[in-house]
Amino acid sequence: MKNLTLPAEGGCRCGRVRLKISAPPLLTMACHCTGCQRMSASAYSLSAAIPSEAFAVTQGEPVIGGLHGASHHFFCAYCMSWMFTRSEGLDWFVNLRPTMLDDPSWFTPFIETWTSEKLPWASTPAVHSYEALPAMEEYEKLIIEFAGSSNGAGNASG
Repeated sequence: MKNLTLPAEGGCRCGRVRLKISAPPLLTMACHCTGCQRMSASAYSLSAAIPSEAFAVTQGEPVIGGLHGASHHFFCAYCMSWMFTRSEGLDWFVNLRPTMLDDPSWFTPFIETWTSEKLPWASTPAVHSYEALPAMEEYEKLIIEFAGSSNGAGNASG
């Protein structure tokens, strides 16, 4: 498995929207909720929580899709790639779909969420599993543990 090289760039399937990250993720995740299953047309969605100040859209104008609720899911207006999510009240990070990066080979989910809704055959190599979301007070511990893991901040170069 490769390490994340920073800065890292990426974009949607058609290339009309491009983005850049300049810091490693705080945490990586796979979400098994039925909403993510439907939006990703897969068994789960993948996310890398990137500090907001280290995330930038460098080309194009993504549009909001999904249910238009407290979580703002951003898509390319042309190819409709689901690129990233920003949640109200949690504006210190952006949940980037890591496969939007030009080289996502470094990515492994550290936690998996909403396993209560996962498809019976779906599995991930995540270290921690949650039937729903972790309690808010657990995130600090998870972020610290992730930073010290083989996929954490200590393994980003650049």
